[in-house]
Amino acid sequence: MTDDEHSRIERALVIAAHPDDIDFSCAGTVAVWTDAGVAVTYCLVTDGDAGGFDPAVPRSEIGGIRQAEQRAAAAVAGVEDLIFLGHPDGRLTVTLELRRDLARVIRQVRPDRVVVPSPVRDLDSMYGSHPDHTATGEAALCAVYPDARNPWAHPELAEAGFAAHTVAEVWVTGGAPGAPDTARHVDITGTFDRKIAALRAHRSQTAHMTDLDGLIRDWARSRAKLAGLPDGRLAESFRALDTR
Repeated sequence: MTDDEHSRIERALVIAAHPDDIDFSCAGTVAVWTDAGVAVTYCLVTDGDAGGFDPAVPRSEIGGIRQAEQRAAAAVAGVEDLIFLGHPDGRLTVTLELRRDLARVIRQVRPDRVVVPSPVRDLDSMYGSHPDHTATGEAALCAVYPDARNPWAHPELAEAGFAAHTVAEVWVTGGAPGAPDTARHVDITGTFDRKIAALRAHRSQTAHMTDLDGLIRDWARSRAKLAGLPDGRLAESFRALDTR
């Protein structure tokens, strides 16, 4: 199912483990949404301080570099509101602390739709199954239900003024988009160049990639074919969950 529902939502929250995860998975879709007037917030669980390829760059500087890269990439997609939780890169697990932090963000942002990474390991793709990604996906789903909507979960949040909030819909990135009634495909042909520009903003991660455009274009073309879009179109795909 192709998606034309972005005009029906006012606010979206995109949760990811690392800077650049959002831009690889759904920056084209985010640009479609922001162009339609949807307010989008990014929540990055880590600063990506275990990433990078240049041994000459001190580890202590990586987190700041990657935060700056993510802010630049987000601006390309029309996003200015970013939240960094500062959890340790490469060591994420589904803890109550992480669930609480994500529930706080959901209660703060109060989104209609939340985008999360898949909590399920993809046995066809090691790159698609980074343990930080699956942990973030599971913790985010726990934060959506039951944590963010239950006023008695994490009572310190209510005490701090973060009232309970029910998210209407969750979109899951990565892997197969699920059965036809849960699949959502967004045509990103018109925003593909911005997706590539956003990815190039992550210089510490993508500067060494000689055919970034071709790699991402082939992937987006395969998603468009799956969606039944005409030849030459490009798409991003998700699995949608009704969480009302």
